[in-house]
Formats: sequence, structure tokens, C-alpha cells
Amino acid sequence: MLDFKIDKEKCIKCGLCAQDCPVLIINGKTEFPEIKEGKELNCLKCQHCLAICPTGALSIFGKNPDESIPVQKEDLVPEQLANMIKTRRSIRKYRKEELSKELILELLEITAYAPSGHNNNGVLLSLIDNRKDLESFREMVYDAIKTEFEKGNNDRHLPLLTGFQNLWETKGIDVMFRDAPHLIIATAPKQKETPFEDCIIALSYFEMVATSHNVGTLWNGMLKWIINDIAPELRTKLGIPEDHVFGTTINFGKAARKYARSIQSEGLNLNQIKFN
Repeated sequence: MLDFKIDKEKCIKCGLCAQDCPVLIINGKTEFPEIKEGKELNCLKCQHCLAICPTGALSIFGKNPDESIPVQKEDLVPEQLANMIKTRRSIRKYRKEELSKELILELLEITAYAPSGHNNNGVLLSLIDNRKDLESFREMVYDAIKTEFEKGNNDRHLPLLTGFQNLWETKGIDVMFRDAPHLIIATAPKQKETPFEDCIIALSYFEMVATSHNVGTLWNGMLKWIINDIAPELRTKLGIPEDHVFGTTINFGKAARKYARSIQSEGLNLNQIKFN
């Protein structure tokens, strides 16, 4: 059930909801907008109809339009966003202190707005939100690397990872997690339309929001190798469902370094397509 409702006192019969519906399931020719008969299953759950209604007369899925955030484009300054993107750095040195639980939850709740294939919102964000638990998981990971190497696992990534494991065991140098206090993992059900892509999009949103709060991040692709290909038993310990596609992971926390300027891009790689 779409639970599609129109407040007839607020509706000005502008027809925007019907015109903007991506799958054209709203009838705008009736006295008040309504879902066309037999078309409910075609709904993409995008809520465009709720978002575009100028008077807040339309509700769908039980959503109250008064609880939505009004769009104020002037709040987003393009130059500031561009500067944030250009000066963002991958952080490999972190402070010992943890982020507040409240800030982490805020970052994740905003991340939940990230777009996904068919608006399925299927991305599962698995979070380690404190240093003690991350230290425990770090030991599991390095132990798994050592165990698989001793067993003769021939995964092509294992020689590199074994070198990092040895650094940790002999010198206490943590190349895998960089002593970050927090970790987030994105996975999604494999039966969804675009599970891997959805994970990458979600964590890209997370990174940008984190950066806006001066929270440092580092994409941890090596951990994906370990959990996906080398020691899949770690999935169970993390509570990741068996039917999930593994997206990737991000280490995050307060940066211990402050960069003075942006790097200089090697340039834009552009394929300009023209047919005329």
C-alpha cells in the first residue's frame, strides 16, 4: 500500500505531482490527484510527489510533509563545496580520542539519504563506534592474515597483507587501520538491483558529510580483500548477512594532521561525445 493521501484544503490542483512522477502512476486529471488503478506496484518509492508539492498537500507511505526539510538552495554555496572536495585528504594519522556517539549517529542518519538503485534503501551500515571494539577486531584481522599465510592460502593479496601483519606483530605499526578509532562497513543484499554501487554511493555520501564536520576518513579496500576473499568467517563475527554483497569500508576519526593546501590534480580525463 502506498498510503497516498491528498489534503483537499491544501491542494491547489497544480498537477506537479502527476507531471513529475517518473513512472506516471499519478492521475492529475481527476478532481484531486490519485494513483491510477492497478499501478501501485510500479511506484519507485522516490517520494518525488511529496517533495514537489508546493503546499504540502500530498502524503505517501504515511509521511507527513510538515516533517520534511524545506529546500533552501541558497544554503549551499558552490564555491565552498568545491573547496571542500578539492582539499579533502585521505587521513592516515588519527588522534586517540573517539567521536561522540551523537555525531556518529548524525553522520549515519544523513548517509541514509544517499540514492540507491530503484530507491531500495538496502545498504546495511555495520559500525564499530569505539576504540576498544576496533582494537579487538584488528587483532582478529591480523590473526586471520597470519593463519591463512601459514595454511598456504595462495590469494594474490596475501603476500602484501602478510607484510603488514608482520609490521604489526613486530613493531606495532598498524597499516591496516591506521589506529583509527572507528570503522564503517557497507554491504547490501545481492538480490537488489545495484548492491555494490549502492554501497559505494552511500559511503561517498558518508565521507563528504564527515569531511564537512572535520572528521577524517580513509577508504580501506584491503579490509575488503580479507573479509571477502581470505577470511570470510569474519563476516559472521561482524554480523554481516550471508546474502549481502560486500561494498567496502572506511576508517574514520579525528585527524592528527592538518593539511595546509590542496594537491594539484593531474587533470581531467574527458571523453567528449558528439553525434552532430
